[in-house]
Amino acid sequence: MEVINIFLTSQLGDGFEDFVHDERRFVFGRIGPDGPERLVDGPVWAFVDWVMDDLAGLEMCRRLRADQRTSEAHVTIVLEEDNAEDRRRALKAGADDYIVGALDRTLVLDRVLALQKHSCAAHVIRTLERGDMVIDMSALRVRWRGKVVDVRPNEFRLLRFFAENAGVVLTREEIIAGLGKSEPPLDERSVDVWVGRLRRAIKQAGGGNPLRTVRKRGYVFDLM
Repeated sequence: MEVINIFLTSQLGDGFEDFVHDERRFVFGRIGPDGPERLVDGPVWAFVDWVMDDLAGLEMCRRLRADQRTSEAHVTIVLEEDNAEDRRRALKAGADDYIVGALDRTLVLDRVLALQKHSCAAHVIRTLERGDMVIDMSALRVRWRGKVVDVRPNEFRLLRFFAENAGVVLTREEIIAGLGKSEPPLDERSVDVWVGRLRRAIKQAGGGNPLRTVRKRGYVFDLM
């Protein structure tokens, strides 16, 4: 089933339930200044409030466009009132369109459903490059300097999550949540097993050991 990711900068993103329609699952989430906290599989739609608690909506639009994970997202700026100058500034900052007033789940879904048929194909990230490593999301394949890294599905998603958060120390709890493995609960030791397999696969492909253990904290993917 295809997944459509809908992110909101407001707290509403944490409370809306998923919606299934026409063999697609629409998954809601909240997004902050640092981008998605979980893996993003499939097209992305972002609803950005004009006024945010810790960042201006215009700056959030710019950050979404600069982030490879969300650079092709369909971005809707949520205005407090219909102002021509605000609309102009939003579009200039990278928004695709705008909407006026408070949001609710039905309004967001109606908006996405009305446009997604024409937009989804163009908003899927196909490859992710980090140094000598290339992750091909379409083929579910990883190459290090052209050599295939032999990984299983769980390790593929784990490596992608590490690559999207390169240089950031991730706890085991954050890794489990980022991979969408919270329900049913996953034993943290499984993360250690996956990391061990991933290390061996990268090493066999000539990539050394970019996955560094940070004692009492977790793991970090070091760019090489």
